[in-house]
Amino acid sequence: MVERRPTVVITGASAGVGRATAKEFARHGYQIGLIARGEKALEETRAELQAMGAKALALPADVADADQVEKAAASAEAELGPIDVWVNSAMVTVFSPVSAMTPEEFKDVTDTTYLGYVYGTLAALGRMRARNRGTIVQVGSALAYRSIPLQSAYCGAKSAIRGFTDSLRSELIHDRSRVRLTMVQLPAHDTPQFEWARNKLESRPQPVPPIYRPEVAGRAIYHAAQDAPRELWVGSSTVKAIVGNMVMPWVLDKLMAKQAYSGQQTGEPALKHRPNNLEHPVAGLHRQRGRFGKHAKTDAIEVKAEALGKAALVAAAGIGVVALAAGVRGARRLLH
Repeated sequence: MVERRPTVVITGASAGVGRATAKEFARHGYQIGLIARGEKALEETRAELQAMGAKALALPADVADADQVEKAAASAEAELGPIDVWVNSAMVTVFSPVSAMTPEEFKDVTDTTYLGYVYGTLAALGRMRARNRGTIVQVGSALAYRSIPLQSAYCGAKSAIRGFTDSLRSELIHDRSRVRLTMVQLPAHDTPQFEWARNKLESRPQPVPPIYRPEVAGRAIYHAAQDAPRELWVGSSTVKAIVGNMVMPWVLDKLMAKQAYSGQQTGEPALKHRPNNLEHPVAGLHRQRGRFGKHAKTDAIEVKAEALGKAALVAAAGIGVVALAAGVRGARRLLH
């Protein structure tokens, strides 16, 4: 009897982090269902995976449409078998101050970058609950904790994903479900999004340094799918942003106001009338990497949030012991 290969379904699989993630799972013997809007780019990704020896299925769908996501999930299971891992990675963003955003733009970003995750989770969960197994991976960002200026819609969506995921996690624990849920918080990556995101700035956008190659994210997402930590924080900048925001958010408010405007812009004049992918896919830009490769790092630390929390408790306990000892010594001096 031939052993069945595990199956993963990845949204936003035609470019950037999603495409890198698909290749990482392919290296580990997975069958892969690929979800994205652009059929041509999906076919290109599928061909790359098949050249690696993986079985891959292109599933054209807009994650902002719940019915399309559900049909894609059904097709994946019909062709590849039970879904073992579902990775939500699809996203869109707008580079713009809030004052220049329209209600429609907020809706478009939210529909894809937040509700797309909700719909993907529902499609996976309905199948995994029946089998009482499976893993859902939410691809998040340090921005889920520490928002930055000029990407309010995207930051809001990433924060919403974290809130939704935390709520669902508690429900799964209550139900004693064996379905696993994990979120990967990423730093900035060198992907094509900075070439096709809608841009209302005077300058061309860029990732906030430090920048990492999308393969770094792909490896982290695969690791999260295997171990299913509550959260996996990738890159020292992510750890600093999350912990810093927990400790002194008011300081980061001012720091972002000073540094995050220039940090997200190259200084090159914005390209006028270039197409963007907010409402429709952009042809010709579905690559894995962007144009910042010479500045991109090839490796990053991975920290499980639980491990950092335990370390913090130990440190806090140590501080408490020291403070208690100091108090006892002070009391003794007073008594004498």
